[in-house]
Amino acid sequence: MKRHGLILLFALVLAALGASAAGAHSTPQIRAQQAHERAVIAEVNKIGQNLESVVQAYDGAKLELQRVETSLKSNTYKLHVARKNFHAAQKRLMARIYSDYLYGKPSSLEVLAGATSITELINRAESANALSNQDSALGRQALRFQQAVVHRQRELTKLRQQRAASVQRLAGEKQQVQAALSRQKRLLASIHTTIHNLQVQEAQREARLKAEAEARLRRIAQEQKAAAAAAAQSSSSGGGTGLVGSPVGVPIPTPGVTGAGHPQAAQIALQYLGVPYVWGGASPAGFDCSGLVVYVYAQLGISLPHYTVSQWNATEPISTSQMQPGDLVFFDGLGHVGIYIGGGQFVDAPHTGSVVRIDSLSSWGGSFVGARRVP
Repeated sequence: MKRHGLILLFALVLAALGASAAGAHSTPQIRAQQAHERAVIAEVNKIGQNLESVVQAYDGAKLELQRVETSLKSNTYKLHVARKNFHAAQKRLMARIYSDYLYGKPSSLEVLAGATSITELINRAESANALSNQDSALGRQALRFQQAVVHRQRELTKLRQQRAASVQRLAGEKQQVQAALSRQKRLLASIHTTIHNLQVQEAQREARLKAEAEARLRRIAQEQKAAAAAAAQSSSSGGGTGLVGSPVGVPIPTPGVTGAGHPQAAQIALQYLGVPYVWGGASPAGFDCSGLVVYVYAQLGISLPHYTVSQWNATEPISTSQMQPGDLVFFDGLGHVGIYIGGGQFVDAPHTGSVVRIDSLSSWGGSFVGARRVP
């Protein structure tokens, strides 16, 4: 379990690193790599579980082999003893046969001849028979023991070969699984590096777009301020425009366009780039698309409903040629909304797993529904 725990920890660490980085920047390409990363992590865990079972079997096979080898050593010693006992019994029998050959086997008369009493006679007869039977029994016993030990030796040798083959086979499986695991780990590290590089590129892109948007908004603000100053000067000199007393900094409405819009909303929206998408979210802790619009416009004292269709209905229609920073852009059959920042770009909170980011009108293609201006 320890090995598998380390494998799982390795996978989770890489996943956590990828997830923390993904919280900052997300694109379809990054999300595809992250999906690949999750699949590889699942494969790493699967291989890790397989490796654990193979390692356990391998360790068990090694233990069984050690037990067999221990039994073999013990049996080898017993075989050595059995052979010595058998050889000793053989020598004793050979010595008896040799003695009988030289001196002849004592007859019953010879055994009884020296007896001085009935008791001695019986004892001498029993001793002669006992010695003969004992020699035969020792020989038979030594032979049986040797045969048993030899049989056991053959069985243990065969078992040892089987155990050694199992150890070798499992060692090969272990090596293959470890190699596969190493390949998956390298792939996982490579994917993580790719994700990191893509996120760095996306961060650089967003930083560039944010800087361009901020410069564009400053330029628009300066132009509006200059227009308001010119209007005020024209009004004070008697060449009024019908907007006598308009405060400096308030933009002049464009003919045919309802209201001057709220470019400040674009500037505010740029402050929340990188905030994670949260379904139903309407705070810097997390936004969904309409929640971002609600929160941004609330900073300007304007209340909007937290629903894209209601936001569409609560705003004024404008053409794409009339779009200004701060206007709302709608997509996907009113299923998505963003805050236009000029230059064909808008800030939005796209979907689960993403963050507040800068997208372009062109990237949403035919799903663009239209633009609206907040009164």
